[in-house]
Amino acid sequence: MAKRPLIGIPCRIDAGRDRFYLRKHYSEALFHAGGTPVLLPLIPEKIYAEELVRGLDAILISGSNSDVDPHRYGQEPHPKIGSVVTRRDETDLFLLDEVFRARKPLLGICFGVQILNVYLGGTLWQDVESQVKQPVKHEQTAMEDYRSHTIRIKPRSLLHRLAQQTQTRVNSFHHQAIQKVAPSLVAVAESSDGIVEAVELRKPRQGQFVLGVQWHPEIGWETDELSQKIFTHFVEAARNSAK
Repeated sequence: MAKRPLIGIPCRIDAGRDRFYLRKHYSEALFHAGGTPVLLPLIPEKIYAEELVRGLDAILISGSNSDVDPHRYGQEPHPKIGSVVTRRDETDLFLLDEVFRARKPLLGICFGVQILNVYLGGTLWQDVESQVKQPVKHEQTAMEDYRSHTIRIKPRSLLHRLAQQTQTRVNSFHHQAIQKVAPSLVAVAESSDGIVEAVELRKPRQGQFVLGVQWHPEIGWETDELSQKIFTHFVEAARNSAK
């Protein structure tokens, strides 16, 4: 039986109750794809990130109930920015440092793709609804597993190889999004209003797996083929990195 790779997932923080937590969907999707999920407390220390990444085979940067601090990409806060959790930002940034140093697989989901873009030098729309002209609804109010809007996928990208089509529909639970794509990333999917929905490395080093998606493939993965393929491919990349 193939070894199950260890995949770290940063938790969220409930500051009012001083507790770390993460919804079950991430762990279940990874486990059923063949990985072993490891939930990571938010400890913003470099040595902590070094030791974690050394012992893990890959990192999944999860969604968050917070927004990336706009000062990290050279902007002042917009009136509609949400909460900023410095502990979350700093922990993720230390983890990203180590992931790229060790060239281990990385999957970023929602907040995860946003902080990946900021880490690599990009910027964010702080509030899509008020800053983007004629946006579609990106904070859906339908059932969580409802795929609420369409995305267009760039041919010959990794995401295209997984989706096997240039258009699909995804769920959507965000009010921020990528504005300027970081120089080392390339946008590989967008919604009809031009919002970036997925990014990959422009020039992967030694075949490093890096994929960031703005939607939540962990929600409804049980019945969504693309979600299953994303997690299966990510876990396989983690397994290969452990060899």
